[in-house]
Amino acid sequence: CCCTMANRIFMVVFMLLLIFATLFGNFVTLAVVFGTKVFHTPQGYLKASLAVADLAVGIFVVPLSVYAEIHLMVTESGPEWTLYNSQLVSFHPCNIIGPIFAGCTFVSITTIFLLTIERSIAVLRPLHKDSVITRKRTTILIVLSWVGSFFLAVSPMVFSREIALEYNSCSRMCNYALGAIGEFPTQAWNILLLFPAFDFTLLGGTVVINIISLSSIRQHSKRRKTLAETECHNTSNPTFSDIKAAKTIGTLTVAFTASFTPIAVFVVGNVLGNEWCNFSFFAFWILATNSCWNVIIYSVRDQK
Repeated sequence: CCCTMANRIFMVVFMLLLIFATLFGNFVTLAVVFGTKVFHTPQGYLKASLAVADLAVGIFVVPLSVYAEIHLMVTESGPEWTLYNSQLVSFHPCNIIGPIFAGCTFVSITTIFLLTIERSIAVLRPLHKDSVITRKRTTILIVLSWVGSFFLAVSPMVFSREIALEYNSCSRMCNYALGAIGEFPTQAWNILLLFPAFDFTLLGGTVVINIISLSSIRQHSKRRKTLAETECHNTSNPTFSDIKAAKTIGTLTVAFTASFTPIAVFVVGNVLGNEWCNFSFFAFWILATNSCWNVIIYSVRDQK
């Protein structure tokens, strides 16, 4: 995967802009959630968890790629650790950065799934929302999602000696890869396929729940129109704020599905023996840009 100097400069500028957008947008989200009492809600806590996961990508993952690219531009060779995988050196930065990127990706999809569940209860069972969805339960679910996501992120190195981490010259990121052997053993193949299987299982469930919620919202909208004509009111219907939030979560789901799908395709192709160098770059960085999309979606869909 060869690049001209102009392409490398363009990539570095893109990465720097991504860092700025990710940090600025998600710090604003955290400031709004924690600095405004009205957002001290289960939904606010979940959005804060999503913002922290996105911040970690902007603080740890992308800067390492920027450093490696600038080092390559200045010295015409990458840092020494980019030439070896984590099994061949005593300390490798990818041992930390790789699981952070994977873990934060899993946290993001898990949090979007929890947001969808929370919004579906608010839409389908508005009278039970406050008793079922509490801040304590939400906090416990957030902690479990972080613990489970990072356990899944480190599981390839824990359960397989064949899998290592390396800085991939195609994707310009820390990726899971083979260690010293020449072909994928069955165990390593199955472990790596856990990642897209886990994400698409949650994404599939999230899409189904969103369809049910949006169908219910459509029915409520028709009912509201009828009630407005007859001047009758029913307090069991979800509020306008709940409906708008549910639509926002639906938009988040579509954005994450679109950004994760290329990675899933690449992982499946990779374990089948395809390198897809240029495609891997676009797949990984499309996923990385998702870290700054959430606050943009909030700003457009829910401006308060």
